[in-house]
Amino acid sequence: MVKTMTQTKLNFETAPGHQLLAAAGKKVLRPGGRIATEQLFQWANFQPGETVLELASSFGDSAIALAQRYNLRVVGIEKNSDSIARARANVAAAGLSDRIQMIEDDIFHLDRLSEQFDYVLAEAILTMQSPSGKAKILASIHDRLKPGGKFLSHELAAQNREAEIHRALAEVIRVNATPLSETNWIAACETAGLTVQHHHTSAMNLLNPQQMLRDEGAIGTARIFWNVLTQPPLRKRVLAMRRVFQKYQQDLGYIVLCTIAH
Repeated sequence: MVKTMTQTKLNFETAPGHQLLAAAGKKVLRPGGRIATEQLFQWANFQPGETVLELASSFGDSAIALAQRYNLRVVGIEKNSDSIARARANVAAAGLSDRIQMIEDDIFHLDRLSEQFDYVLAEAILTMQSPSGKAKILASIHDRLKPGGKFLSHELAAQNREAEIHRALAEVIRVNATPLSETNWIAACETAGLTVQHHHTSAMNLLNPQQMLRDEGAIGTARIFWNVLTQPPLRKRVLAMRRVFQKYQQDLGYIVLCTIAH
């Protein structure tokens, strides 16, 4: 047992994979890393003053970056009370409380929001939902977008052996992850009234040392390696995740999609 940065005890044996990697010091937890997120932002073509709804906004890092870099107004939804407290503190410290609102709520209740947005951003969120959960959230995303608004999505993709990959991922990351194939992700968006304008798939290198250097920098990567090496329970889980990622590296990747509401 250790304490995370929010001082909440984390059990390395049972914690979901994203919490485990965050405890190890990893800040970029998206399957395609920063390069995939940058591709989404290029497709988005943000304009100053536009509005973004970010799902599962965690500590507010992405919301802050969007507001600072593109002069956007951002609303973040996050259900974890520790994370939302830290996010609000981070937003205040950045002097962005007038442009970023952090709401403590569940992404399954987006209907509680009355506002419609120019963009909805969700990264590594839908993969963790059941088929019915994916459909419900996508329909809610459509309702929260202005006509012609864009949904920016970044998820895991399984091109073959989907059922086998689902079982392997569930075992090592302790979450019922169900990545879809490229075809099925597109179909799920289209069913919700979200027309795919751009999409791209590539290999998933979340725990690849080269991608970690790109995403976390040399100091951040060194910190992660030190934490993993010096804490056996953490090391056991991280190495198990990495073995699964390597085993299915030909079939398990990421997908980014830019879709338009109609």
